[in-house]
Amino acid sequence: MSKPEHFEILKERAVFRPAGQVSIGQAAELVATAIGFTRSINIQRLLVDITNLTGFEPPDLALRYLIIHEWARSAGRSVRVALVARLEMIDQQKFGSIVAANIGFVADAFTTEEDALTWLWRVG
Repeated sequence: MSKPEHFEILKERAVFRPAGQVSIGQAAELVATAIGFTRSINIQRLLVDITNLTGFEPPDLALRYLIIHEWARSAGRSVRVALVARLEMIDQQKFGSIVAANIGFVADAFTTEEDALTWLWRVG
């Protein structure tokens, strides 16, 4: 598996900052690929910043559910994911985080990188 574009390996974590106009399906796949790559190189923490991805609306609950399950499969219970997104992309009830927790996937969404990094280090 080759390193995805916009992927950076730092000490004890990886960062993925994709950019461009994509569909929601393409965005979900980009993140799944980055999570899988992170797992393949034995890094346990991944910060994903999707604030520079455009071209899609916030996903509905059903699609959030499917995306979280896809990302959880890519993580294989070994990658913790902090997602940075624009406020309108984050469900205010934190549905995605609840789904993730229910299936053993350690992930949460934030509007700032600072909050995401704080959480990422706190969870393990």
